[in-house]
Amino acid sequence: MPTVESDFVTKPNVSERRAGASAEGNDAESTSRVRDTLRRVGTRNICTVTRQLATMLRAGMPLTPALSAITEQLLDGPEGAGPGRSQKNPLAEVMRQVHDSVNAGGSLAEALGEHPNVFSPLYVNMVAAGQTGGTLEEILLRLAEILENRVRLASKVKAAVAYPLMMAVVATAVVGFLMSYVVPSITQIFLEMNRALPWPTRLLISVSTFTRTYLAVIAVAVCAAIFTIVAGYRTKQGRFFADRYKLRLPLFGNLLVKLEIARLTRTLGMLLASGIPILQALQITKGIVVNSFIADALGSVKESVGKGGTVANSIRKTGLFPPIVCHIVETSQISGRIEEGLIDIADMYENEVETTTKTLTSLLEPMILLVMGALVGFIVLAILLPIFEINQAI
Repeated sequence: MPTVESDFVTKPNVSERRAGASAEGNDAESTSRVRDTLRRVGTRNICTVTRQLATMLRAGMPLTPALSAITEQLLDGPEGAGPGRSQKNPLAEVMRQVHDSVNAGGSLAEALGEHPNVFSPLYVNMVAAGQTGGTLEEILLRLAEILENRVRLASKVKAAVAYPLMMAVVATAVVGFLMSYVVPSITQIFLEMNRALPWPTRLLISVSTFTRTYLAVIAVAVCAAIFTIVAGYRTKQGRFFADRYKLRLPLFGNLLVKLEIARLTRTLGMLLASGIPILQALQITKGIVVNSFIADALGSVKESVGKGGTVANSIRKTGLFPPIVCHIVETSQISGRIEEGLIDIADMYENEVETTTKTLTSLLEPMILLVMGALVGFIVLAILLPIFEINQAI
């Protein structure tokens, strides 16, 4: 069992020291750190390390040897083998530095807090609470569950969106190729006959001519539009507008709302269950919310609770959370089990996300196939109609 510093509560933890300079600006910084984690070392790797550390501590291994064992395991893995291993596996180097800091007498939470690009404020604060309460193993298991649920839900949503999106891209490319190169060579024969053509053929020729004539302009316009959208999304106002609009998208908007509610309620519930005060827990949860519009609403909840309001009334005032969420939070708060109510809400919405994801996938695939079939069918019909008329004339 690792030694717990008795005066850890009286010290400002790592995330509090970082947040001291700019409380509001820390929200965007925290979200950026989580994204850096995904890009540099991967949430799956952090899940694995967290669960391995919890398992070794539960088996009775002291903290410092456990960190040393994890570092050795990372260095011996596929990404860490060979010369310059720690440079190839950034997580191995991070864990080596964490081990050195703990071995020098620092706490695990402070050592983790020295790497904000890898370990988020949520992670650091829960570890600090675990060390303070002597339940570090249980806290690490909870962290592993949070990260694993996050990865699992994100993977299911991406899988549901990726296949229909790939089909749409392929369909667009096929139709574009037909309109730009195949159709012109065929319709040129009809034009040379100087015959009256059916309206589907005339429409097809017009669209094909426009596509070939302005192909470069269309490509430049599409690239410019994409660049403008990306540049606008990087600004605070642009991202807020885009995140708000995404929640209103048909089909996907409801899914995104459920996904964010599941993520933030599970995080908030875990933080409260770990003994972290409600205001600090709300601040940390706000930092891990991806959608800036929902994060802003959560900031309003924090301000309202800070002024003496209840959590249930505060989230009801935002108008963003479904009524069922407000009622469950209100009931669980009255019974003194708000953390359990929040985790139950997370379980409920995670199940709804999975169901909605399967439904969207089953709906989008036939819709895309139907649209693609209609376009290709129209092209074939526009080409065959003049041929039928010529055969009848002969």
